Amino acid sequence: MKTGKISESILKRSVLKFIKTKRQEVSRGAGIGVDCAFLAWDNKVIMNTETVVLPVKEAGKLALLAAVNNLAAGGAEAVAAGVSIVLPKESEEIRLQELMQQIENCCRELHLQIAGGHTEVSEYVKTPVITITAIGKPFEGKALKGVLSEKQECLEAENLDIVMTKWTGLEGTVILAKEKEEELLTRYPQTLIKTARSFDKYLSIIPEAATALRSGAYTMHDMRNGGVFGALWELSKSVGVGLSIDLKKIPVKQEAIEVCEFYDLNPYELISGGSLLVLTKNGDELVEILEKEGIFSAVIGKTTGGNDKIIINEEEIRYLEPAKPDEIYKINFKIERENERK
Repeated sequence: MKTGKISESILKRSVLKFIKTKRQEVSRGAGIGVDCAFLAWDNKVIMNTETVVLPVKEAGKLALLAAVNNLAAGGAEAVAAGVSIVLPKESEEIRLQELMQQIENCCRELHLQIAGGHTEVSEYVKTPVITITAIGKPFEGKALKGVLSEKQECLEAENLDIVMTKWTGLEGTVILAKEKEEELLTRYPQTLIKTARSFDKYLSIIPEAATALRSGAYTMHDMRNGGVFGALWELSKSVGVGLSIDLKKIPVKQEAIEVCEFYDLNPYELISGGSLLVLTKNGDELVEILEKEGIFSAVIGKTTGGNDKIIINEEEIRYLEPAKPDEIYKINFKIERENERK
């Protein structure tokens, strides 16, 4: 199998096919493009699990943000997290301390508690494997109409505006600017790299998710693995509609374009944590509301009937393909040994 998130076909035949046991307390469980599991107890509980295996310095922070952002896309506020860290045999204790400090700092900023977890050292892994299970509750007691049932009425999701917040490739741009600074400086000025590194302030989607929910969003989807193209495919499959997307309207930072050109990456398929897709009846209105809160967003297309997922680039029309392995996995990150750390 290829590195990165498994393909939709493998997910269907080797994962979802085996999930057969059901309980009435699980109102919505695992599925294609499904950000969260919804547990239907008296007070609805929502949960999500994310794993980060990239050998990068801030892997702990990225893992927590990924899990919390997925909850936010499901209309939920994270209140607790379970943390599992598996370290390579040659790791020193200071690496574990660094990862835990990253996670705790992020928890403090987002106001949630580490409620438990697991740590171990294994000779079978080459880089830290960090898994976060985030548990939360609906924002302000509200729920998204389009995520509470596995049998959705597709007609209700047709002809909705697709709003995208922030810019594609945000997380990947931050990772590359921080991990590959020396290489990038051979072509670009320090100011460009510094700006790209500063994009980490945008990596939480909690503010825009809460606003979109209050504004009547039908459903939302966290943009991360596979970038905006991967997220659009998953959103389409999850809701059961077609898409018509204007490529020119997809927001992308110039710094992301430059970094991607350096490594020959597609910014539209680069890991994009920090951005959110929202389906809503009045996209322009939501864009105005978000702008007042200092959050950039844009209407990039609409949902349609049928299954066609088209990308329009002026006179050219292409069909969106199933999500591919994220572009970030084309990069050879050096697996840092403890005796090489600065």
